[in-house]
Amino acid sequence: MKFIKYIWILPLILAFASCTNLNEVFLDEELSDVTATSESALSAAYNRMITDVFVDHGHLWGLQEYSTDEALLPTRGSDWGDGGVYRAIQEFTWGADNTLVSNNWSSLTNGVTRSLTAIETINNNSGDTNYSMYLAEAKALLYMYTYYTLDLYGQCPMKEPISSDDNVYVVHSTYIDTLITNVENIIPDLASLGDNSTYNGRFTKEAAYAFLAEMYMNRAVFKDRYNATSNFDFTEASVNNSSKTDMDMVAEYSSMLISSSKFSLEENYFDNFAIGNSDGSELIFTAPQHVDDGSVNGQNDFAYMPMERAQHPAEGLRGTNATCTTPEYYATWDDNQDDPRFVQKYEYDNGTWFYNNQTQSIPLTTMDYVEGQSNVLWFHFNRGFMVGQQYGPTYDSNSKYVRDTVDGVVCVKVSALKTDKNDSMLVFTPNLDFSSGTTLPQNKVHQGVRIFKFEYDPIDLSSSTSRVYIPIFRLGYIYTLRAEAYYRSGETQEALDDINMLRTSRTRAQPEDEGGDIAGKAISLNDLTEERLYNEISYENYWEMKRRPQMIRFGTFDNAYTGKAKSDSFRRLYPIPQSVIDVSGDIFSQNEGYD
Repeated sequence: MKFIKYIWILPLILAFASCTNLNEVFLDEELSDVTATSESALSAAYNRMITDVFVDHGHLWGLQEYSTDEALLPTRGSDWGDGGVYRAIQEFTWGADNTLVSNNWSSLTNGVTRSLTAIETINNNSGDTNYSMYLAEAKALLYMYTYYTLDLYGQCPMKEPISSDDNVYVVHSTYIDTLITNVENIIPDLASLGDNSTYNGRFTKEAAYAFLAEMYMNRAVFKDRYNATSNFDFTEASVNNSSKTDMDMVAEYSSMLISSSKFSLEENYFDNFAIGNSDGSELIFTAPQHVDDGSVNGQNDFAYMPMERAQHPAEGLRGTNATCTTPEYYATWDDNQDDPRFVQKYEYDNGTWFYNNQTQSIPLTTMDYVEGQSNVLWFHFNRGFMVGQQYGPTYDSNSKYVRDTVDGVVCVKVSALKTDKNDSMLVFTPNLDFSSGTTLPQNKVHQGVRIFKFEYDPIDLSSSTSRVYIPIFRLGYIYTLRAEAYYRSGETQEALDDINMLRTSRTRAQPEDEGGDIAGKAISLNDLTEERLYNEISYENYWEMKRRPQMIRFGTFDNAYTGKAKSDSFRRLYPIPQSVIDVSGDIFSQNEGYD
């Protein structure tokens, strides 16, 4: 039964019947009805993932990426000021009243509550078919929402599931040991991916293995948040087996996925982030952005946000001129720009290639039309890092692509673009002129290398719908976890083998006159320093909500880089929102550094 894939019900506007008013402040769920079904309650818990947590740039993605060297959202002229909430994340000046901080808290803790409600509801329907599997999934979602709340805030409200005790209490970062044990305990009741109508949008045994590998990798940080030297103990005894270290467990759970016949690395790296990736060979657990019955239409944020307004991915659509990467992060690719994960040109069905660095004409018969809109042309931009003068379809005052005729063939004209704010050419430069903080003057709004990793989906001619499934855990990420675990355990050759598997499994498709397809190249053992490993991990995982935890593990998060000064270790956690502190009494205490 694919109820999760096709129902995704709207939240039910009720609260825990037995909760006190104070408890409802922290666990403000909208569902508790004795008539609720297991399916509806579980769907509501899943729904939080794809409503905002994993798909909206201002939620988990924003806190995990805008606080790093991989991504920033500067104010460009008068755009994206938004009260300075985005600049504060990049500048490390956020406080307990920052709306990104508070909105994330609300969404994640709402996910906790929905999961608790699902557990209660499923338990009350113990005679249901799939009872054990549904209960295990609901528990898995509870543990997942709790984990990411602890990752970001170091504290999370909790209530005992399936209990007459309605008191809310607070768990802290060391609760990760309990989370690990709990996830290990539910594995027997989870379905294996593909069994019992499950797919990668459902929490399966394989999702549990990936989740455990991630938790074990970050366990040392959770237990020692403010270590001034970032000298975390990654090789302490694991939670439930004193003869194995945390890194042994990362390698063990990663190996279970890597050796599984269910997954394989995509030859074209960008297929992982493309329209139609729902059955991608790397995807272990995802946040679907689109459901066939129309009950859920995703964000398209990760494709929409970096695209400039002058770039029109379909007639009537444009980008938003916002997110880019820092010069420091872009420079880490200086000697690796031939890597197939750096950029990929687009080839139309008849063999015509689009170049985003030269004038050309693309035959109209070659181009696609937006699905369901037979008169609306769709333009496919290149993917990866966009730098230098940008080219694209020219368009008229009605946002229709300009046609021209070349040798009797009607074509769409592709030429050098200008910004929509002034007469400047649209040149994406690595440098960012932040002489006045992370605000770019109007004549420099084009600055910053853009990352077009996720494919823009114009399905309904809006910026807010996408059929791209957002990877939460995928095979490439699992390889990097195992490589890091091997490296931290002194098994350098094994780490190198995993890194080279990622490097050599990818191919960049190219025109024949440019030498044809280019395969990724292996590196040598001498090349694999800690810095190189650090970069290789990001080559695989950039723009995927993994950078902040990685930077903290490697001790780079506190460093100065464009847009921020060197920061104190307390910034490794976000504050508990002030609105929560104000009503909490002694339930919550503010995190260190935010008093």
